[in-house]
Amino acid sequence: MDSSLYNHTSPQDVWYVLSGIPGLEDLHTWISIPICSMYTVAVVGNLFLLFLIITERSLHEPMYLFLSMLALADILLSTATAPKMLAIFWFHSTDISFGSCVAQMFFIHFIFVAESAILLAMAFDRYVAICYPLRYTTVLTSSVIGKIGIAAMVRSFFICCPFIFLVYRLLYCGKNIIPHSYCEHMGIARLACDNINVNIIYGLTVALLSTGMDIVFIIMSYIMILCTVFQIPSWAARFKALNTCGSHICVILMFYTPAFFSFFAHRFGGKTIPHHIHILVANLYVVVPPMLNPIIYGVKTKQIQERVVLLFSSMSTCC
Repeated sequence: MDSSLYNHTSPQDVWYVLSGIPGLEDLHTWISIPICSMYTVAVVGNLFLLFLIITERSLHEPMYLFLSMLALADILLSTATAPKMLAIFWFHSTDISFGSCVAQMFFIHFIFVAESAILLAMAFDRYVAICYPLRYTTVLTSSVIGKIGIAAMVRSFFICCPFIFLVYRLLYCGKNIIPHSYCEHMGIARLACDNINVNIIYGLTVALLSTGMDIVFIIMSYIMILCTVFQIPSWAARFKALNTCGSHICVILMFYTPAFFSFFAHRFGGKTIPHHIHILVANLYVVVPPMLNPIIYGVKTKQIQERVVLLFSSMSTCC
């Protein structure tokens, strides 16, 4: 019998090892190239989007203020994960302290839940704009938008704080290899030689009652939007109304699809989904949506296109 099962260790005294993508260690250098490129594009694209929205008064509208929140969340999510991933791939810097690992876990889950709330707020924005256009500016005032942003942060904080206590309460007995490129709740919990049912139940409950309910409300918003749109007699007007939702729908699909694949694969698909596929999807999830979000909104939003053209035209004139 392994004596380590009886030798409980204090997690604060142990350094943990992030293994990267198990089974694909020989390809880490090649995998790092697209991840680094996507991370760079994500940060530059979202910073540029933030700069554009902040500096252009014509973009100080509810839709773009919510978009600026999404851009900030994307920067934070990719920056909380990608630098450590690249350090693992390039320099084999796999060690991480338990405290740092828990901090990374908290910020990843915190930003994910907050971004889910922002997407719900953006769905509400489209609902008001299409179903109650005459009340749009009176319903979504700057004060209301600010309160929605604060509520998203507060909700996310209270939902994710218990994750810290749930991993600190566990007994650990020497296992210190996390088969992942970054720290997340169940990855840490599975290192314990303790019962982790509470961790599993809480994680599942959070997924269903926070992000799961966000999805339900988003779907309800779009059902009401479609009911309103199909009452419009003109096909051109219908298309114009639906076109304003196109960017948001693309972002929703990119955000939730890989996230829930990763979530359920980690808990229920261990025997059917190869572990390296799960980890690879989890790695791409934190860089692909942040990279594509500003591109999608830039391509599909006429106001942003016009401001980008105007900005570069003025820069070329100055030069």
